[in-house]
Amino acid sequence: MNRIRILAVFCALAALLSAPGGILAQDGGGLPRQFRGLALGMGLDDLREELAGDPMFSFRGDRDVSFIPVREESLVETTGASFVRRAFFQLRDGGLFIMSFTLNEALVDHHSMFTNLVRRHGQPTYLNPRESVWDDGATRISLERPLTVRYIDRAVFDDIVSESALADSRRVHEFQEFLDEF
Repeated sequence: MNRIRILAVFCALAALLSAPGGILAQDGGGLPRQFRGLALGMGLDDLREELAGDPMFSFRGDRDVSFIPVREESLVETTGASFVRRAFFQLRDGGLFIMSFTLNEALVDHHSMFTNLVRRHGQPTYLNPRESVWDDGATRISLERPLTVRYIDRAVFDDIVSESALADSRRVHEFQEFLDEF
């Protein structure tokens, strides 16, 4: 009986991962930028609507949305059902640029996810014991331990990294000026 249950879960997982719009779905060119109806670049209203209508998530509306005024960012955090335990969505200037899915380790294992990602997208661009990364310059998909799949819009993310480096550079310069006054 237990073997039948494991086989049923495995088959359901394989169907979920391979179905159009699934974690491993691909549009033919480059890495996928979408999971189910959730896509990098979509706006907050569209994200809310998709989460509210998707039984994979237990979205509670505005209670799951936080605004970060310093950078014009929003964070949506919601619980999942079955294969997805928790999901985080980060938006900047109104567009979704990070989707992070923490998977249910009782139903999904790291090896199966890694094997399927390799089958769909080839060998990872970067690999270490903590994460496997596929990157095509526009999209970065990582499989992180213990079991998180993260989609990142590289253009937005790279802009944030550049802004941070510039701010750090200014801070170092201001600090040096301060020291020079003594």
